[in-house]
Amino acid sequence: MSDIRANFATIRSLGFAAIGAAYSAVGAAIIKRIQVIKFYNGTDQSVYYSNDGTNDKDILPPGAFFVVDVTANEVKNDGFFFAAGETWSVKHAGVAPTAGSFYITIVEEA
Repeated sequence: MSDIRANFATIRSLGFAAIGAAYSAVGAAIIKRIQVIKFYNGTDQSVYYSNDGTNDKDILPPGAFFVVDVTANEVKNDGFFFAAGETWSVKHAGVAPTAGSFYITIVEEA
């Protein structure tokens, strides 16, 4: 039996009023290595997200989500992970949202 485990971190969110033309952090910095991450745009406008707060990494239209599972089919603890210490940020893609929130769901090492 393996002792490798995963844990859901507390969901991170940022309400529409805090999503502006410049990047704003969505929750605190990541403490543990990430195995799976889901970005969900629950606002009424397209948004960009970034892990460096400067460069646009992807855009999500309203109601869209993106899931990344970097440990799919991994069986050991020395595989591919998103690094601890990163802070994910979001900004609008030209039009400020007027409703909803942006969410990040994380499965991390336990």
